[in-house]
Amino acid sequence: MKFSEYMSKWLYGEDGYYATYKNIGKSGDFYTAVSTSKFFGGTIAKHIISLVDDGFLAKNGTVCEIGAHHGYFLADVIEFIYTLRPKLLDTLNFVIIERFNELQEFQKNYFDESFGDVVSLTHYKSLSELKCDNAFFVANEIFDAFPCELYYKGKTGRVDEHNIEFDEDNEWVKSKAEKYHKDRGEIAIGYEEFAREMSATCKKFEFMSFDYGEMVARPDFSLRVYTKHKVIPFFDKEIKRDELFAKSDITYDVTFGHVKDAYSEAGVEFIELKAQMVALVDMGILDLLEILKDNVEENIYKQELEKAKMLIMPNFLGERFKMIRFRKQ
Repeated sequence: MKFSEYMSKWLYGEDGYYATYKNIGKSGDFYTAVSTSKFFGGTIAKHIISLVDDGFLAKNGTVCEIGAHHGYFLADVIEFIYTLRPKLLDTLNFVIIERFNELQEFQKNYFDESFGDVVSLTHYKSLSELKCDNAFFVANEIFDAFPCELYYKGKTGRVDEHNIEFDEDNEWVKSKAEKYHKDRGEIAIGYEEFAREMSATCKKFEFMSFDYGEMVARPDFSLRVYTKHKVIPFFDKEIKRDELFAKSDITYDVTFGHVKDAYSEAGVEFIELKAQMVALVDMGILDLLEILKDNVEENIYKQELEKAKMLIMPNFLGERFKMIRFRKQ
């Protein structure tokens, strides 16, 4: 089978890794910015308020997270909007795009427990189901979870009993590899369709996403498996793919140049690509920490400060992760 089909089954099949609830953070397989500190969502909340103040996002606009997993990220955003500009909770519409019923149910229950009747949450299984005039879309670590094809010196990989054979001809994959100057590595499948769906969903929007990678493609394979905070290169000779299949996360570095081109082709304007630490500081994370310092006991402030530092420290999430931003207007 094609590697993209194999990866789809690994992650999204009936018994796939993302098909059921998984812990993230210390007790899970990996950390994310969301699991590290509430101030990740808080900084996005501050940015959303600035979009309203600037007139880009209407007070009755839609705030939509794509692929929310637990729902913690959007809940953190809402919690900080309540703290900073509570009246917006009466007018903004909150949406999660989540394909899996079990995760939708977990998110609904978490929002009920957290907010009761104060916040109304709407679910859709895909972007194509949502129609709105004005929105802010946000996603954390979504582009690295798109299925990909594996390419090596003109040939595309196929999977035979968990082994990879590079003996297929695929002109589309080859053309993308040549465009991004790769003689080997991962070629993501689905960015173009995703960008078109988002563009067709909403008349005016901003989309912000965080992921690891670079604008220029890596010169080699980055595909790897995360299991209990261990990173195993996919082509490691000792890897037991049959045992890891659907029981661990599989991912690769994002080529942001490919994401940018997909959105440009869909008529959506590329705004910027920044290191996560720069983006969060520019959007006001330090201002939020100052507000916290003025309103809580010192020991609580120090605890939250240490967590927030992990978001912006170059040797943790701050430099390797990037923020990419687009607008349609």
